[in-house]
Amino acid sequence: MERVLIAGCGYVGSALAARLAAEGHQVYGMRRNPAVLPPGVRPIAADLRDPATLGVLPAGLTTIFYTAAADGGSDDEYRAAYVDGPRNLLAALVARGERPRRVVFTSSTSVYGQGAGEWVDEDSPTEPEGFGGRRMLEGEGIVRGGPIPGVVLRLGGIYGRGRTSYIDRVRSGAAECPAETTYTNRIHRDDCAGALRHLMLLDAPDPVYLGVDRAPADTCEVMHWLAATLGRPAPARATTASTRRRGNKQCRSDRLVASGYEFIYPTYREGFAALL
Repeated sequence: MERVLIAGCGYVGSALAARLAAEGHQVYGMRRNPAVLPPGVRPIAADLRDPATLGVLPAGLTTIFYTAAADGGSDDEYRAAYVDGPRNLLAALVARGERPRRVVFTSSTSVYGQGAGEWVDEDSPTEPEGFGGRRMLEGEGIVRGGPIPGVVLRLGGIYGRGRTSYIDRVRSGAAECPAETTYTNRIHRDDCAGALRHLMLLDAPDPVYLGVDRAPADTCEVMHWLAATLGRPAPARATTASTRRRGNKQCRSDRLVASGYEFIYPTYREGFAALL
């Protein structure tokens, strides 16, 4: 049985916590308001941004998951979540003499700056253009270079129960395809939890994995598939390119699959069909 701490136990962390608790692991969920944790998860009320609140860590932890999310979209909020948070947590663990087997940090494919539809994997250059990707990359460095062995899972766009914006826009008729081909990468929340659990159980994981399903796809392709499935008109393609910067790369999860992970929802089709 593992003794697990999930720091920043929110959308992804709660799914992981529920799965691990159901399997009989001892799971602690840390968040500012732990009243909303899944059943069977032991609550810890703490703020990762405030080192003074982190003296309540339990002893004998074997695995730490850092799954916190930024409170908003500013650089300060990203720094607090992905740089200050992991640094504070690692310092608190060291101060208590805790030596878990590993820390697993959820990062993002935003650490890649490629934008012309290129294929990327764990060895591709990480040259993010936005502050979000830069802060994620900084947090990765803190975890991988810290006193406890660190593993990074770079997640694509997370969808699942409660995150159905694609479906809602197509169903309402508000969806519009981008004027240009724009590849997107996604992963269902259940596969986020599954991949994190898988990395906990590996004897000798690699330092970095990409957490995306097996089918990067053009946004328009996904919308047209949803429209056909819902019996709605296919969204039209915009006539002019958007001024908003979009991600446009194709991410490979070959390393994760080679390590033994089997996707619950290997493509957007299975994942969205389950939600529908």
